[in-house]
Amino acid sequence: MFKLKLPQRIAAWFFLLALAFANLYPIGIMALSSLKSTREIFMKPFALPAIWRFSNYAEAWQRAKFAVYFKNSILVTTLSIAAIILVASMAAYVIARFEFRGRRWLYLYLIAGLALPTRLAIIPIFLLMRSLNLQDTLSSLVVVYTAGGVAFSLFLLVNFFKKIPRDLEDSARIDGAGPFRIYWQIDLPLLKPALATVAMFNFIDVWNDFFFPLIMLSSNAKKTVPLGVQAFFGEYTVEWHLLFAALNLAVLPVLAVFLAMSKQFIAGLTEGALK
Repeated sequence: MFKLKLPQRIAAWFFLLALAFANLYPIGIMALSSLKSTREIFMKPFALPAIWRFSNYAEAWQRAKFAVYFKNSILVTTLSIAAIILVASMAAYVIARFEFRGRRWLYLYLIAGLALPTRLAIIPIFLLMRSLNLQDTLSSLVVVYTAGGVAFSLFLLVNFFKKIPRDLEDSARIDGAGPFRIYWQIDLPLLKPALATVAMFNFIDVWNDFFFPLIMLSSNAKKTVPLGVQAFFGEYTVEWHLLFAALNLAVLPVLAVFLAMSKQFIAGLTEGALK
């Protein structure tokens, strides 16, 4: 294994620490600002709070009706990720394991979405949702997120399916297992790191998305967390202390999911990088 010399190791650690500081410093400022008053944020933006106002979180939660928005976001995110994983994994299994005419063109057609951002088709998508009577429903978001997340997920999973030894599937066929049983009971359990990677990437995109909920949803009872943060932007003033508290509340689920799935997520990334 390649081993760095001491000066190179020191330089590498210095670079990593500087990179970590550059990423964590804004998060730290946001966390401290959420515990101050708006006046204190402007007077002493980088200082510790004079009074630690943990009540900002409770006020932000009640003011923006975050209980409703969190429920909507959790529902949309869970259904979207489940649908993405199911559709992408089944399509990846067929493309990676079956030989048929036009397979390559089908694969290229399905991953073409990587080159075309979904937001470019917002007008046709909006008209389609309206014609299907899905306007101002959470179902419209699930459909859009599923369609937008399949391309990348399929591209990632096809490569993982190809790395599974065919001998395992041949042994299952000898025992009488069909294609779907092989896919469900043999291949999917072996793809947990890849599925965790797919789930994590799509979770971040779906949870933090502001664009499609703004276009698709109009009633307050259907809004998601990113739209709920708008409640703190007034016509003339912004309640910055509550805004920072709301932003911290919105980030917490992402951190919790990443910490819970970090082992599988990192294993999926490293496995995909190695031959």
